[in-house]
Amino acid sequence: MSDFELPNTRYALSGDVNIAFQVMGGGPIDIILVPGIVSHVEFLHEFPGYTGFLRRLATFARVVTFDKRGQGLSDGISGASSLEQRVDDVRAIMDDIGSQRAVLLGFSEGSPMSAFFAAVNPERVSKLILFGGFAKAFLTEEAISQRTKIWGTGAVMTRAFASLSTNPDAIKLLAKFERLSASPGTAKAYMLLNRQIDVTSILPNVRVPTLVLHRRTDALVPIERGRELAALIPVAKFIEYPEGDHVPFTGDVETIVGDIQEFVTGERESSASGLERVLATVMFTDIVDSTRSAAEMGDQQWRRLLDNHDRIAKQAVEKHRGNLIKTTGDGVLATFDGPGRAVRCALAFETMGKQIGLPLRAGLHTGEIELRGRDVGGVAVHAAARVMAHCAPGEVLVSRVVTDLVAGAGLKFAERGSHELKGLPGRWDLFAASL
Repeated sequence: MSDFELPNTRYALSGDVNIAFQVMGGGPIDIILVPGIVSHVEFLHEFPGYTGFLRRLATFARVVTFDKRGQGLSDGISGASSLEQRVDDVRAIMDDIGSQRAVLLGFSEGSPMSAFFAAVNPERVSKLILFGGFAKAFLTEEAISQRTKIWGTGAVMTRAFASLSTNPDAIKLLAKFERLSASPGTAKAYMLLNRQIDVTSILPNVRVPTLVLHRRTDALVPIERGRELAALIPVAKFIEYPEGDHVPFTGDVETIVGDIQEFVTGERESSASGLERVLATVMFTDIVDSTRSAAEMGDQQWRRLLDNHDRIAKQAVEKHRGNLIKTTGDGVLATFDGPGRAVRCALAFETMGKQIGLPLRAGLHTGEIELRGRDVGGVAVHAAARVMAHCAPGEVLVSRVVTDLVAGAGLKFAERGSHELKGLPGRWDLFAASL
């Protein structure tokens, strides 16, 4: 999977219930992320930082996320699932992907379930990591009633994402997440069931190496709950972070992932370790309606046309002193040290494509990229791909930062409005380039 692609959702059968899950990375260690009160394996990628958090874990492990039964993309059920059923669901996913032993990484409500799994199935758990967790539920019936009434407005999840509480766009995103992950009735059923959770008696039986992580400013689960959890597990190491949200993929993510990596692998490696970062303009292109065109032309003719496409792409990029990173089947990824040359290359490539009967489109953004051997990564790469997704046929779209950097270069830009780019924060002003 490349840096700008998201993982596919798959299903594991647990009894007669289909459990939705995703897999990222191919490392020698398996990490199963056990979600909190609600989840949605696909929509969570809309939150800034979430995909990057998983990708960072995936640099040293095979990372699995899933939706509990009755939530997100998993099969619906009546009521809420017990701890025992949730354990069965994790086991079903592990069996489906051929994982004999895994690290369990439990978030919030997922912590007691993960601890329970580790205590009763130590042969399937190599290590246990608990973030923002607790041993015994602490919500009152009155609190559950109040949260049920406001479910779907974003007000409940705002406590988990406290740093986003003043951002209206973020609150809308949280509201949608609540509605997609569970109905008010389902959310209430889980909260009522969770109110009965108490794994304090089994925690002394957890014998696998355990790491408990908690932020002092957690607005959803007080730090005292994390301290209690760690104190009850004989083999637990406890780390407190001075500030941050209830969720682990906001704030100082690098420190958290570094602690997890060191605990899991015995080594600590910065995300920038071994990677060179440079400022570059990233260009993504693709052929408009390539699937339909391939079907109409037939394999042989389409293959010849793609060969011509790759040839003129190489010519255009080399002429404008760029670096052709790779072809993507029906497009290219290239980088340039000058944004003006990048825009001119995109326009020239679009014209050359039209001459051989290929309608092209291109998206460009300037930002810091990571050099990974012959490949590149980083937010700027994602941004260029998302900009291209908004292109009309024959159009070259650029972000505002590109227009700011090429002022006076003789290029023209027409406003194309402000847009949300999937997986990236805020709204982005886009512009169509021309000579």
